Amino acid sequence: MKQTHGQERQWYAIHTYSGYEDAVARNLKQRVDSFGMKEKIFNVVVPTENKIKIKNGRRTEAREKVFPGYVLVDMIASDDAWSVVRNTPQVTGFVGTANQAVPLLPEEVEKILKRSSGDTVRHAIDLSEGDAVIIIDGPFKDLEGKVGEIDEERGKVKVLVPMFGRETPVELEADQVQRV
Repeated sequence: MKQTHGQERQWYAIHTYSGYEDAVARNLKQRVDSFGMKEKIFNVVVPTENKIKIKNGRRTEAREKVFPGYVLVDMIASDDAWSVVRNTPQVTGFVGTANQAVPLLPEEVEKILKRSSGDTVRHAIDLSEGDAVIIIDGPFKDLEGKVGEIDEERGKVKVLVPMFGRETPVELEADQVQRV
């Protein structure tokens, strides 16, 4: 396949088999060295971010891939560089049209890399609105209610608790509640 983007350095997304992103990045970096492509392939990144998962009231923190199945490559899309990337094991292709890779927009790449390198933590809360829950910690401990709202950015859950003959919203940390 011929690439016609010329000699401009740009970021591309390559599709890999899911679960092989780190192996592809490692293999591609080795191939860049062994084929002497450091002048054309500059950076290989598997974007990840910190995620706090809350399941059954337990909080765990892990580094998670932002785009499973994809690796970002900063390169000049010449035929030889294209070939080195394309023929890396577990690479299924470039993201783009049938015969042309489409470079990512600089602002997209900036956002992805910022999210990947940042200290911001996203919460993955294993609850849905309307779920019946029991409060397992804090002043409302042992009260039952139902989830009214979920704020994954802040890791908070609004629980509607029956009090004084009506449902009263109580904002709690996601690890203070557990599905009934």
